Amino acid sequence: MNRTARQSAALMALACALPAAWADSREMPASTMLPAYRQECAACHMAYPPGMLPANAWSRMMKGLDQHYGTDASLDPAMVGQISAWLQAHAGTTKRVREAPPQDRITQSAWFERKHREVEPAVWKRTAVGSRANCMACHTRADQGDFDDDRVRIPK
Repeated sequence: MNRTARQSAALMALACALPAAWADSREMPASTMLPAYRQECAACHMAYPPGMLPANAWSRMMKGLDQHYGTDASLDPAMVGQISAWLQAHAGTTKRVREAPPQDRITQSAWFERKHREVEPAVWKRTAVGSRANCMACHTRADQGDFDDDRVRIPK
């Protein structure tokens, strides 16, 4: 068995070992995330739970890392394959995320808009928030997979 085949087999074993409840959840604890995903993606932004987007959105994103929302986030092919396979295995499939949002942006999905409908536009522009993509600004435990509304703290 060649190296790529061994890596793929190991990845799929890891993917299958994770609790099924996390496979389609917005709330995946960082401890259950693929270490390569957490390392590579969280180097620039929060490692979003894969259940926040459908598989086709993750696939397009991983194929366009050289132009990842204005940044070159290119990875070596083996890493792309490993992370892509994991994202596909844990992508969202529920009605809430069945359709990819515009530009595959989590912040433009219908469920994100619905959950944040009461947030005033000025809040997103606050220095402490910065953008709609900065979950950690208000969901202080988002990096742990905790998006509970009871723990939201909107910065002043």
